[in-house]
Amino acid sequence: MELRGARILVPGATGQIGAALVTRLHALGARPALAGRDADRLAQVSASCAGAPARTFDAWDLDACAQTVDWASSELGGLDGVVVCVGVAAFGPAPEVSDAVAEHLATVNALAPMAFLRAAAPRVDTGGVLAAVTGVVAEAAPARMADYAAAKAALAAWLTAVRREQRRRGVNVLEINLPHMDTHFADRAVQGEPPGLAPGLPVEEAVRAVVTALSDGARLVRPGTATPLEVVR
Repeated sequence: MELRGARILVPGATGQIGAALVTRLHALGARPALAGRDADRLAQVSASCAGAPARTFDAWDLDACAQTVDWASSELGGLDGVVVCVGVAAFGPAPEVSDAVAEHLATVNALAPMAFLRAAAPRVDTGGVLAAVTGVVAEAAPARMADYAAAKAALAAWLTAVRREQRRRGVNVLEINLPHMDTHFADRAVQGEPPGLAPGLPVEEAVRAVVTALSDGARLVRPGTATPLEVVR
């Protein structure tokens, strides 16, 4: 994807990764549309991007996710890509996680990203990108994170299937599989306390890798061996 002039919706633009990504895309000449839950934070990020279009939504409301895609397409005159950066964690043994919390995790981490990308798929043409953040828990589920890991794994599997479907249309589907990041994300869990964690990867590293992946038509960003993150084409 040529980023200059690209019309890109970023749900989760009020989180640290989403906000940093939007700012970087704007600096590269893209035309972002911002969506998030925190209205004040959303206004701040929008202002830093020359008043980019911004809209609040709640990931609990799947209809609102789809409607946000319609809104972004209208505001930008079409869509070239969507990068979903929403997510929430929870910690504790599986028997101690209530059904309500499990439903919350599945909705925010899997169903909401799917709703955004499902609505966007018919609008994004050849050369466009459908992308979402998963995480290393999708591949190696840690103890005390069963429902969170299961939701991310579901999203990863969905992205793999949609990638096969979209290949014939020339639309790229990107999974952004990130390790523990320096965002205090775990500290905002809806239940439980996070385990002791080593210092996370700087947000700038993730944004740099995501921008490269979007530009190069990659299918995966994941933890690397020679580098903190690698882009798989």
